[in-house]
Amino acid sequence: MRARAVLALLMAGGLAACSGIHGRQERGPTLAHAGGWRWATLPAGTFDLATAVKPEAGGPLLTVYIEGDGLAYLTAREPSQDPTPTDPLALRLAMAHPGTGPVAYLARPCQYVMPGRNCQVGYWTTARLAPEVVDSAGIALDRLKADAHAQRLVLVGYSGGGGLAAMLAERRADVAGLVTVSGNLDFGLWTQTLDLTPLAQSLDPVTDAARLGALPQVHFVGADDKVVDGAIARSFVGHQPPGAPASIVTVPGQDHRCCWAGAWPDLSRRAELKAIPGWLP
Repeated sequence: MRARAVLALLMAGGLAACSGIHGRQERGPTLAHAGGWRWATLPAGTFDLATAVKPEAGGPLLTVYIEGDGLAYLTAREPSQDPTPTDPLALRLAMAHPGTGPVAYLARPCQYVMPGRNCQVGYWTTARLAPEVVDSAGIALDRLKADAHAQRLVLVGYSGGGGLAAMLAERRADVAGLVTVSGNLDFGLWTQTLDLTPLAQSLDPVTDAARLGALPQVHFVGADDKVVDGAIARSFVGHQPPGAPASIVTVPGQDHRCCWAGAWPDLSRRAELKAIPGWLP
């Protein structure tokens, strides 16, 4: 494996985060509770998924932020035994959401619940978007949507969570908009570019990208992101019909992690996001 691939793998796994790996299980709940959000674990098909919900009355449109891959690897060749992220970045984005409607956060399988039900290493390495993973997230969305008394969803995904958000949008009829932040939207191109082992047990978001030809989308890309670069978003949008309502926003000085959360209060009010129904009040 080339040096750049090793570096990318470590960064994608969360080793580039400023904090260490200890106490990760508490970081998400602590952050949520500090903001007055409700933290819970939902049984959802194959997995139990951690969630957080903004303490606000329900409404017709629920925005759900989906976490990235978390701490997938400890070293270039050693998978982590607990994929809980060192920094719950998607949760921090969710808590900075600009709108006034209901907002929720959805973690990935086995994050914050280890030792968890059906938690096998493959689900955060080569099978991170296996069919049962996508199905489980869909069940959780149904529950969050019902609890919020919502009719439609806006899905926001960070990194690998962007890929999951896209997969869900491709398979559901109730998604009003899709937003990704450093979203890994083309697994084939990603593994080829970085010389990584193919994610053979995962579905690939780009395969059915054409289904989103009428869905408003905004894909944020870091200009300095060496893990998921702009070619990934361009490929995903390029697999959609001409004229699809999809925007790619490249953010100068931004890499894969730093500093999306700090920039989100401004980025989340970008003019491109006006295409997403209900995004701004």
